[in-house]
Amino acid sequence: MSSLSINTHNEVSPEARSGLSAWKLDQMPLPPTPKGIGWLAVVGPGVIVLGASIGSGEFLLGPAVFVRLGLSLLWVTGIAIFLQTVFNTELMRYTMATGEPVVTGFMRTRPSSTMWAWIYAILYLMQVGWPAWAGTAAGAVFFLFAQRLPVAADATTTYMIGVGTFLLCVALLVVGRRIERTLEVLNWILVVCIIGGFLVLAVILVPLGTWLSALAGYTGYDTVHGKFSFLPEGADFFLLAALAAYSGAGGMINIVLSNWARDKGYGMAKLAGYIPAAMNSEKMDLSHTGFTFVADTENMSRWRGWWRIIRADQWGIFFIGAMLGMMLPALLYVVLIPAGSDIRGPGISATLAQGIGSIGGPFMSGLVAFLGVWILFKTQLDILEGMVRSITDILWTGSRRCRDWFGRDVKKLYYAVLAMVVLWGIIALRFAAPIILLQLSANMAGIILMFSSIHLLYINTCLLPVAVRPAMWRRVALVFMSLFYGFFTVMSIRTLL
Repeated sequence: MSSLSINTHNEVSPEARSGLSAWKLDQMPLPPTPKGIGWLAVVGPGVIVLGASIGSGEFLLGPAVFVRLGLSLLWVTGIAIFLQTVFNTELMRYTMATGEPVVTGFMRTRPSSTMWAWIYAILYLMQVGWPAWAGTAAGAVFFLFAQRLPVAADATTTYMIGVGTFLLCVALLVVGRRIERTLEVLNWILVVCIIGGFLVLAVILVPLGTWLSALAGYTGYDTVHGKFSFLPEGADFFLLAALAAYSGAGGMINIVLSNWARDKGYGMAKLAGYIPAAMNSEKMDLSHTGFTFVADTENMSRWRGWWRIIRADQWGIFFIGAMLGMMLPALLYVVLIPAGSDIRGPGISATLAQGIGSIGGPFMSGLVAFLGVWILFKTQLDILEGMVRSITDILWTGSRRCRDWFGRDVKKLYYAVLAMVVLWGIIALRFAAPIILLQLSANMAGIILMFSSIHLLYINTCLLPVAVRPAMWRRVALVFMSLFYGFFTVMSIRTLL
């Protein structure tokens, strides 16, 4: 393999101008050619990020909005999920073309890789450095055992349950061979059980008129008042901005998708390696720089084979799953919880269980509470792993000294970062009510999506080979995404002032 750091005019290649090593030249690996059930083995990153999204926007913030303001606000969700799916495919375009996580691509832009490394690491901590999902899961665990919603006097008990939930996430990250594969398997179980369970409950409990209201809501039409209601009077834009960001995944949770795609081995990432689990005895010298390829006939044929898999992963799994994942819980909440209620209390994760219990009895109540625990626990696991993975990749790519300190074994660095993040999380659980932390997290996600969509547009149109750069409609979608989240960010800030 040859380095491309110097071009024919003795100038530094564009991808090396911020201080990182230039890409290496290699062949695009052969893509798999799945058929039938074989597709389940080649997709995967999309189901991980879908699992993370179901536990934040779909199960918590969405119901808080729709119960309070009505189903006509589902239009926000529809636009957000479409834009995030385009964003996700563009993240994976970069990884497939280079074998690098997209944050490494951001670090390849001026003024310096170090500056962008600090910016994205800080943004990640600001968005998901708060274990809000473990905290909200604690409310559902409390309900399972106490058969009532927690109140302020139960704060110490729910805190200890939250810490225990957080530590259980850590335990799962040491098993298996490849961490990404462990998450993939767990999320397949989550997505099938949760969407399937909510679908069955919705078919049984939700009247046809509410189903029609939800479908109309994706266009902004309010069937209750017989008019379009895009932004209801008195709407809480801090809450709406949180909904827009966490409809789908949101912010750095989207961005870490490219790290999981790297470990899955999509395109040139098949040459890069992956982060092994602690119980995997092998030492992995994960490549700290990426690759590029000549856009000849053979390589472009292989590119199209990989791109087919990415489209299936995102449009076939993430997009459809996120749309269902938002609508089905919303249907149940608006039927079982009085309209206009503010459910953002310490027991938000068990509010639906309590509502169903009034109809179906203790068994149904306990079943839904268990689903809530599983959703939020799994979301916390995905987000914790994604944060540790992203910070590890930033350090691994940006610092040769760091690679040398850990004997060029990325696994050792990964678990050192994990230990520090867990220690911080145990402290952070004491700072504020989990639902408040979740709304702060979601609003930060909207800010991140506002400018990272433009950053992604830049690297995909300026650094990648011309033949694999995004089509014009995709470029327009990324600009619109920045404006969409910019609007909600501005309105949220005005609400707080």
